[in-house]
Amino acid sequence: MTGLIMENGLSAILQHITNKDNAAEDLKLGLFQNNVTPALSDVIGTYTAATFTGYSAITLTGASWGITLGDPVLLAYAQQTFTSSADQTPQSIYGYYLFRSATLDIVGAEKFSVAQTVQFNGDTIKITPRIYLQNAP
Repeated sequence: MTGLIMENGLSAILQHITNKDNAAEDLKLGLFQNNVTPALSDVIGTYTAATFTGYSAITLTGASWGITLGDPVLLAYAQQTFTSSADQTPQSIYGYYLFRSATLDIVGAEKFSVAQTVQFNGDTIKITPRIYLQNAP
């Protein structure tokens, strides 16, 4: 994810590393349809979830993340595909976000450089979730 990791996301990462938070949660990957630029103070309500036919957020199970050590450390997940299941009114999708499945804390978000449109049965949006953690200079 070359986008922004929000304060809640950084907090969640640190809580997991230190085992302060004993209730591990899978992340969910969602698409947003409002034209918003991610900011550190964002919450789940900042993003309006996509509503095209066939859409639902995708659960990213913890065990399926791959990790590559280095600077930056890379956490990567296999490509995920959102597919429209009907012809419908066009819907602009401006980006994607990651959130915790139970608490709904937003972890990160990225806005596409150009909005993608979903209108027809079979239209797809593909996302390869990646999170980079790097030491500050």
